[in-house]
Amino acid sequence: MEDAARHNDKAKADRIRLLLVDDEVAYVNVLANRMGRRNIYVTKAISGTEGIQALRAQDFDVAILDLKMEDMDGLEVLRIFKKMVPHMPVIMLTGHGSEQAARAGIELGAFDYLIKPCDFEDLVGKIKEAVGSGR
Repeated sequence: MEDAARHNDKAKADRIRLLLVDDEVAYVNVLANRMGRRNIYVTKAISGTEGIQALRAQDFDVAILDLKMEDMDGLEVLRIFKKMVPHMPVIMLTGHGSEQAARAGIELGAFDYLIKPCDFEDLVGKIKEAVGSGR
């Protein structure tokens, strides 16, 4: 019985805590569902404001941030995240037309960016790479 409890504690310790900030609700739900099967615990935020509130409420290993949202510019959210938790890696998601904004995000301290729609395996790999750089 102790082995099972120890295994469960290790699984929790290995679980990646991800803050996913994107205003496309269906996309967020699909990603969160798929990532949950990969030992990635996702907290969903469907606006920049919700993302900031979530970051105030708990710690995360990594964040994924959409650059184009209705309520706030993704670069502004990134600036706020970096002031709040400078060591937390942030991966930006952007459309084809806003790669320049993504490069600006790198200059502001983002870990990297991917262009939507991105391959799920590439995204998971980038998350693990980002978390590995911060631990």
